[in-house]
Amino acid sequence: MSQQQDNQNAEAVVPQIVWDDSRMVTSYANVCNVLGTREEIMVLFGANQAWQSDQKQVQVTLSNRVVLNPYAAKRLLTMLEMGLKEYEARYGELKLG
Repeated sequence: MSQQQDNQNAEAVVPQIVWDDSRMVTSYANVCNVLGTREEIMVLFGANQAWQSDQKQVQVTLSNRVVLNPYAAKRLLTMLEMGLKEYEARYGELKLG
């Protein structure tokens, strides 16, 4: 088998991904948390109305929960790391306080 045939066979195996955003909704979150079990990782998203240093409690209204299997969670981690590296290269380092 020639190199060209090998390349054509490899290309034939990879499906084309079509992103359908017709049912997508957009939510804003300024707070997130991660919980997990052996079988799944849950990412909780929400928003708080105000951060004040003298507050004894901060109420966070949860709006979305995304449940991932561990493999999808690891892929998400990798993609987020890449995206943040690009962001920081363009706009400067993000420092968490």
